[in-house]
Amino acid sequence: MHYPRSALGYCSNVHPGESLAAVNGNLQQYLDAVRNQRDLPRMNSGLWLSHRAASELQASLATIKEFHHQLDQCSIDLITLNGFPFGDFHQQQVKSAVYQPDWSQPARYDYTLELASILASCLPEGVTEGTISTLPLGDAPGWSELHQQQAVEHLLRVSEALAQCYQETGKQIRLCLEMEPGCVLERSDQVINFFVNALEQGRQRLGFPRAWIDAHLGICFDVCHQAVMFEDVAESLSKIVDAGIVVGKVQLSSALHVPSPNTTQAIEALTAFVEPRYLHQVRTLNDAGEVVGASDLIDALEVGLPTVHPWRVHFHLPLQQASIADGVLRTTHDAVGMVLDFIAATPDFRPHLEVETYTWQVLPPAIGVDSDDGLINGIVAELNWVEQQMSTRGLLA
Repeated sequence: MHYPRSALGYCSNVHPGESLAAVNGNLQQYLDAVRNQRDLPRMNSGLWLSHRAASELQASLATIKEFHHQLDQCSIDLITLNGFPFGDFHQQQVKSAVYQPDWSQPARYDYTLELASILASCLPEGVTEGTISTLPLGDAPGWSELHQQQAVEHLLRVSEALAQCYQETGKQIRLCLEMEPGCVLERSDQVINFFVNALEQGRQRLGFPRAWIDAHLGICFDVCHQAVMFEDVAESLSKIVDAGIVVGKVQLSSALHVPSPNTTQAIEALTAFVEPRYLHQVRTLNDAGEVVGASDLIDALEVGLPTVHPWRVHFHLPLQQASIADGVLRTTHDAVGMVLDFIAATPDFRPHLEVETYTWQVLPPAIGVDSDDGLINGIVAELNWVEQQMSTRGLLA
C-alpha cells in the first residue's frame, strides 16, 4: 500500500507542447532530466497532450510505436494524462479560453476519447488503470440547463466507450473531473451532488449500467483549487470517498494566501502576480462566512473585495515555498500535508499523485526561473519536498 519513489511524477503542462514533436522534445529535454536528477531508473509521469498532439499521435500505428519507443528511451511510465487544456496552454493569453470546448460540446468528447485510446495503448506492462483529468463541465458564467444535459450525456457516453475499451484491451481508463474556482463544479458538495444526482438521473434516463460510472468516472482533486475555495481538504476528500466517488488522481499544488489583504504591503506584493496568461481567481470570506470572490486577480485589486478575512488566489506556487515577500504573502502548502495525512490514514485510498505547478514561467522574478536548468532544478526541488513529506508519514516504500 506504499508508494514507490517512482510513482511520484509531475504534469508536463508546465512545458509548451502544442505539437507531438514538442511533446517528444519535452520528454527528452525535461522529463528525462528530472528523472535523472532524482536518480530513478524509471519514473511515472503525467503528460499534457493537446488536441493537435493527440491527433498527430493517432495518425498511424507507426507513430504510436515511435511514441512508445520515446517513452521507453526516456524511462518514463505514462499512467495519467492531463486532458483539461484542449489547445495551446502557453499562448500569450489563455484565461477563460482554457474551458473551451466545454463538456456540452462534442469536440470535448472526441478529444477525450482520443486521449483514452492513447493512454490505454501506453500504460506500462502490469499497470491496468490509467487516469485522465478534465475540466469540471465548463465555465460557470452562461452555463444553462441545456448545457448541463448535454454535458451529462457526453460524460455518460464516455463511460460507455471506456467500458468498451476495457473489454477490448483489459485497460481501465478513468476520466476524472477536476474542480476549479469559477467553474460549474468548484466545490466538493457540488461535485458530490453531480455524481449522486445529475449523473445518476441521466444514467437511468439513458438506461446505462451504474457499473460504467463506478469504473470509469471519478474526481481529480487539485489541492490548490480546493484550498482557494477555503475547503478543509481532508474533510472534502472524506465526504467524496464516503459518497462512493472514486478519486483517481490528486494534483499536489499550492495556492497564494494573503493573510492581511487590507495592507499596502500586501497589495504591492500582490501586484507582482498580475500577469496576462492565466486566470487567477480570488476568493475570500464575507462577514457571514460565505465564500465570495473575483474572476481574476486584476479584478480583485481594481474593483475590490472584502479585506477583513484573508484572500486566496488561484496561482500555483512551488510546493516547497511557505512564504513570499518576507512573509507578507504566504502559501497553502500546508493543505498538501493535510492531503498526505488523509492518504496515510486511509490505506485503501491510493490515487495517482502528480505535482502540478504550471506557472513557473509567469512567476514574479523573485521566485521564478529564467532558464531550462532553473526550471528542472525547481521541479526536482518540488518533488524532493513531496518525497520528504511522504516519507515522514510512512507513505514511501
